[in-house]
Amino acid sequence: MNGTYAVPGTAVPETAASDAGLPGLPVASGRETARELWRLSRGYRLRLAATGVLGIVSTGVDLIVSVTIGFLVDRVQAGTADLATVLTVTVVMALAAVLGAAGTALTIVLATRVYHSILAALREQLVSRAMTLPQHLVERAGTGDLISRSSDDVTAVADAAPAVIPVLTVTAFTVVVSLGGLAALEWPYAAAFAVVLPVYVLAVRWYLRIGLGVYRAERTAMSARAQQILESQRGYATVLGFGLAEQRHRAVMTDSWRVARQSLRARTVLSMLNARLNLGECLSLAAVLVVGFVLVDHNASTVGGATTAMLLVLRLLGPVNQLLLVIDTLQSALASLSRMIGVVTIPFSSSDVPAQAASTAVQLDEVSFRYGQGPRVLDDITLSIPSGRRVAVVGVSGAGKTTLAGVVAGTHLPEAGRVTRPSRTAMISQEVHVFAGTLRDNLTLAAPGATDRDLHTALEATGAASILDVLPDRLDTLLGVGGHPLTDAQAQQLALARLLLTDADLVILDEATAEAGSTYAGQLDRAADAVLAGRTAVVVAHRLSQAATCDRIMVMERGRIIETGTHGELVDAGGVYAGLWTAWEAAR
Repeated sequence: MNGTYAVPGTAVPETAASDAGLPGLPVASGRETARELWRLSRGYRLRLAATGVLGIVSTGVDLIVSVTIGFLVDRVQAGTADLATVLTVTVVMALAAVLGAAGTALTIVLATRVYHSILAALREQLVSRAMTLPQHLVERAGTGDLISRSSDDVTAVADAAPAVIPVLTVTAFTVVVSLGGLAALEWPYAAAFAVVLPVYVLAVRWYLRIGLGVYRAERTAMSARAQQILESQRGYATVLGFGLAEQRHRAVMTDSWRVARQSLRARTVLSMLNARLNLGECLSLAAVLVVGFVLVDHNASTVGGATTAMLLVLRLLGPVNQLLLVIDTLQSALASLSRMIGVVTIPFSSSDVPAQAASTAVQLDEVSFRYGQGPRVLDDITLSIPSGRRVAVVGVSGAGKTTLAGVVAGTHLPEAGRVTRPSRTAMISQEVHVFAGTLRDNLTLAAPGATDRDLHTALEATGAASILDVLPDRLDTLLGVGGHPLTDAQAQQLALARLLLTDADLVILDEATAEAGSTYAGQLDRAADAVLAGRTAVVVAHRLSQAATCDRIMVMERGRIIETGTHGELVDAGGVYAGLWTAWEAAR
């Protein structure tokens, strides 16, 4: 979002939305994939041209072996083959084999380097575009889809290189040179192979038409499975609290079987392709053999010429058979590539960014929202938050509080209505994140230009200065995975300090001080007060004592605002909030 920094930390929506029926991120078509690859190859086209020339030359040299064998057969048949002839042919064949192998190896190395350079550029663009995608788009598609594309798909494309590039390179040049050799030897040999060529063409066209869709479906199923697992892990406490473990287990099992079925479809399609290509191989060998017999019988060709023709066909079919062994990997890589490029080519739209107000006020006009095709989670919400005022949102679980916070923050786009908010907006939830890096890195993520004095000031303001006393290297202490551990309360203090450094005009706290428990409640509430001072704020309150300090309180129920007023007004009114407050006071 332009002018927006969202403090890392993700909340599980209070009303769960199934991924079934949710649109995923786009997948590039074959034409779009080719266009993007052509654009990415802009700086490598001269190298690609040189690689092509080298490949044709080296393959041509390698085919000298077949020609010299045919020459030797004719000399033997004519009775003119002596020791010198055999030695000469042997030396020529050896040199051709060595030079051809060296040229082919160099061609493969050059092609691989270009491939990995283009893949590196594509990977960088994928990560860059993923980091700037509107969060509502990611939420709608499912984070599992994006994670699968930036991990599984990238790995699939990268891992395909060692297996696919050598075979593709050799196959492409061998087919071109072998067909040219057949035509130059005797045109009937080339014509015989050309008659059978449609069998190969039709088989490959069928596979490309069917296979790519099958592999895309397999990757999509993998994304759905990843989404189910991520949702279950991220909402672990909710799953246990509401007894949803068995339901989530069934969902993961269903998606896992879907992956298995799609994988079986892919293997079945590959087997059907093998059968078609085996038929083409038999027909091509038979056609050239029959033509060779007829030509030799009519003295239109020599036995050596027929031998050379058969060797050229065998030479051509060899790489094709090798291609069969890796075509499964190739199709999987192409499917992954189209999914990666689908993310890279997502256009940026101004409609992805909520309207931004010149002031620091917030205005929602008749806003409604739903997850995918599910029921409405927010229904006709209208509210106004003046600049510098603090509004608390309370209600039972599932009332729509977190969703409302997401809509105000701009991470969800409403299906109806209008949201206007300041451009500098920051949001933090109870599930804060400590990044792998130093304490300084974790803080300057929010303010790259912040000095050490700024960092100390933010830590002191949020009561987190004491963290420095337990860190061996203070600001330079490594945190996160493999680093110095922080307690839940310290992690939330760190997130609040990070939020303070953003100097946002609008701050949204989605139960941001609830996770550490009641022991540190007062300390975290004071830290939150420091962050909210002088700013427009929306506070999704877990503790009603925190809501009571806000300028205004809104009570939500089933996606609607049913009560609004100050703490005193709502308690005196004797409504839903008064009942919640009475229960809260009794439990303290």
